[in-house]
Amino acid sequence: MRIGWATRMRASFGAPFLWLVTLVYFTQGFRSFVWTAVSYQMKDILKLSPSASQFVVSVAHSPWSIKPIYGILSDCIPISGRRRLPYLVISTILSLFPWLILGLANSLRSSSDSLTAFLTLQNLGSAMADVVVDAMIAEAVRSELAEFAGDLQSLSWSAMALGGIFGSMLGGYTLSHLTIDTIFLLFSVLPAIQLLSCALVKETPLQLESLQHYKNVENLEFKEDASHYKRKDTPTRTSDSSRRRKNNHKYHKRKLNLKSEISEKQPGSLVARYNISLRSTIYSLAKAFKQPIILRPMAWFFFSNVAVPNLSTVMFYYQTEVLNLEASFLGTARVIGWSGLMFGTYAYNRYLKRKKLRHVLM
Repeated sequence: MRIGWATRMRASFGAPFLWLVTLVYFTQGFRSFVWTAVSYQMKDILKLSPSASQFVVSVAHSPWSIKPIYGILSDCIPISGRRRLPYLVISTILSLFPWLILGLANSLRSSSDSLTAFLTLQNLGSAMADVVVDAMIAEAVRSELAEFAGDLQSLSWSAMALGGIFGSMLGGYTLSHLTIDTIFLLFSVLPAIQLLSCALVKETPLQLESLQHYKNVENLEFKEDASHYKRKDTPTRTSDSSRRRKNNHKYHKRKLNLKSEISEKQPGSLVARYNISLRSTIYSLAKAFKQPIILRPMAWFFFSNVAVPNLSTVMFYYQTEVLNLEASFLGTARVIGWSGLMFGTYAYNRYLKRKKLRHVLM
């Protein structure tokens, strides 16, 4: 049964696409391999206090907090007519070179400022790659392949859990036998393979699709204007008809002005076209956020994450300084958490995928 499922997935999406998705998420999970070494670098080499180390980690992970911006940029500003692969290549390069530099340059690795800067740059690449691959998955299942939406998500999360298991197990072991700079260089192999794998996936450049996007901008920006005038006229049926004609004339005039603006800017500079695309995307997002079906789950997930403080670095100091736990034991203990993620992914895909979110949370 599983063989048939894998065969249908490969026939629908292609082996290169599935390989790239699996590799990106496996690398995300395997980051536990190198971040264990980063924790020991801050504690043993840089001699940072728990609060200072927590500050470095918080700053380094800040690019993950602005992930929607990367999605907006890739949607609205294509590179060479492509919206996904160029950004994936850029993000992979940002993920690759910081580890190479930190592994080769001892002076940069031994400075808290430079270490923070390179770790932040690396997380910027990882977060951007995560967003781009998510967008590629969403586009792949948008039409007749929607039946595989849950399967692709399960594949990605399973790959990340598998990467986390191997990364945690190997991270603790290698710290007892290899130096930290060697661990940085070893981890850079995965982003290098990911960079080469980008050449296996093809993306069709935007042509007529992008023109159609600008054609539909006026429907996004002036839909509410039309409803506004309609609401304004409805309760005042006994009012003077000249006011309605004036309002309709004003609306159509604004509509024609925007059409002329688009037609003038469309063959012109790219900056003007990107500006219109960004405006329409931001308008669509703002309109979507106003819907209760989107706003309420977002608020719930936001506050559920904000309400729980991040004590991972402080716990690391407690485990190593007070409990005197070894790196190999810490890596093995983290395997339990990643195994829970894999089990939860399987349970959701097998039993909970078709249930309502409210029932799943309860």
